Amino acid sequence: MNSDNDLQIAGDILEVLHLLQPPREHPSTVAEFVGLARELAADRARWEHLVRYDASSRWYHRLRTGPGYEVWLLSWLPGQGTGLHDHGPSSGVMTVLDGTLTERTEQGVRKLSGGAQRVFAPGYTHDVVNDTWEPAVSLHIYSPGLTEMPMHTSAQACAGREEARAAGV
Repeated sequence: MNSDNDLQIAGDILEVLHLLQPPREHPSTVAEFVGLARELAADRARWEHLVRYDASSRWYHRLRTGPGYEVWLLSWLPGQGTGLHDHGPSSGVMTVLDGTLTERTEQGVRKLSGGAQRVFAPGYTHDVVNDTWEPAVSLHIYSPGLTEMPMHTSAQACAGREEARAAGV
């Protein structure tokens, strides 16, 4: 009977460089997108000088793109919000960089302050608003890139939830 195991045969895997996975240039998993958002949030020099505020509407700037994803920087003056919407076929990570945003979903209301993150799947419906007296800044990663943002009324959101429940989703 052979008692050699794979480690004994191969030796220390960290010394056999051809067996190591090369680091990915672009994220492709939820965990990697969350990691990218945290990395960008921590690197204020990369985004802080780009932030602008627009009294007439939320300001946004595409910060980065990659295969199958895009990163957006948004600013929110007091009172600015999205309205109830989803992100079509895109999943996403939203990270609050500065200030506080309020997110309203069917599960309730959440206050999201600097560093807070939300991860969502396609079809996730929410309303985000800056209901404080201070400006806010957030970072959004969408995969695939954002191609639609359907708006909803409260009645539509309720009807959609009822249809999903009836279908067993």
